[in-house]
Amino acid sequence: MRFPRFGRSWRGALVLAGIAVLGGCSMFGSDDTRYAPVPLTDYKPGISVNASWKASIGSGSGLGFVPTVVGDAIYAATPDGRVGKFDLLSGRSLWRVSADTPLSAGAASDGRVTVVATPVGQIIAFDDTGKVKWKAQATSEVTVPPVVGDGVVVVRSGDYRVQAFDANTGDRLWSLQRPGPALALRSAAQLVIAQGLVITGLPGGKMMAINLASGNVQWEGTVATPKGASDLERLTDVVGAPALAGRLLCAVAYQGRAVCFDVSAGGRPLWSKDFSSSTGLSVDDRYAYSSDQHSVVNAFALDTGANVWRQNALRNRALTVPVSYGGAVAVGDLEGYVHFLSRSDGGLLARLSVGGDPIVSPPQATSQGVLVQTGDGDLVMIGIK
Repeated sequence: MRFPRFGRSWRGALVLAGIAVLGGCSMFGSDDTRYAPVPLTDYKPGISVNASWKASIGSGSGLGFVPTVVGDAIYAATPDGRVGKFDLLSGRSLWRVSADTPLSAGAASDGRVTVVATPVGQIIAFDDTGKVKWKAQATSEVTVPPVVGDGVVVVRSGDYRVQAFDANTGDRLWSLQRPGPALALRSAAQLVIAQGLVITGLPGGKMMAINLASGNVQWEGTVATPKGASDLERLTDVVGAPALAGRLLCAVAYQGRAVCFDVSAGGRPLWSKDFSSSTGLSVDDRYAYSSDQHSVVNAFALDTGANVWRQNALRNRALTVPVSYGGAVAVGDLEGYVHFLSRSDGGLLARLSVGGDPIVSPPQATSQGVLVQTGDGDLVMIGIK
């Protein structure tokens, strides 16, 4: 995959602010039923799901916590400072340690180095026995999960800097900053490392690919353009993880668009749709999936952007980003349920409770089933028949 070089065009005031956006947000008033989570409805089960195993990491959850699967191992962390490695097949704890400080993001790993971040911007790396390997300092708070790849640790801090550290020593390799907008969404953003690049969405509707070794920007694309008179109306952030599918690089923005760029054609948009999500977008070999800001799940044709189906039976239930697994699409909600929808038409197939607290970490498709980090601080592997 080759990314072209585009000019830098983003300008804005460097003011740090966060807005929490959930499907049934109380900012609209408790008496307004338009934003109330819909009750769960009856349906005819189409598949059988069960918890194959459950393992405790620690306690709590947050937007910055996403488990990493490397081979047959899972690396995960929780806000109370717990970090662990777990067996993918059984959930057995391979090691579990305390960082001795609260955490704000993690856990990233390449199977050799596992990295977490603290609310004051400290980056802590563990070796693959759970022993602290090094500590380093980012320029501000880190609430986006770090990533590790090709011997480099990359973090995105709250002052709009993307920073890279040597995975073996913790030495800073490079730092790149973009000016930020007046308001930034505190959302489930993620970085991706692919083919020697780190790809990240940014507040203000931009996405860019950075050379992992040098920190040079290789490509910039616009997912959404801020519109409106006020800072709140102009709030548009790229959310979730950039999604790669062959020649396509896809993303979605809050108060913006869902878009797929054709990397083989200079990074030009192949298609875009007006759309707003606070959680992100995922892809498989046929479709792109996203829950809009009202938790209506949408599937788009990956090649054209045509809307294939919409499922509103989970409206305002603060859904996670959907993930495709076999013939189903899994999505978590604010009451700890994981719902399974038909990949072909969005119909309800199954649901499973994995705990009472809201699920905010994106479910992940693995070789053993759908992996969920719960709001209670557990890992649950869901098997599907």
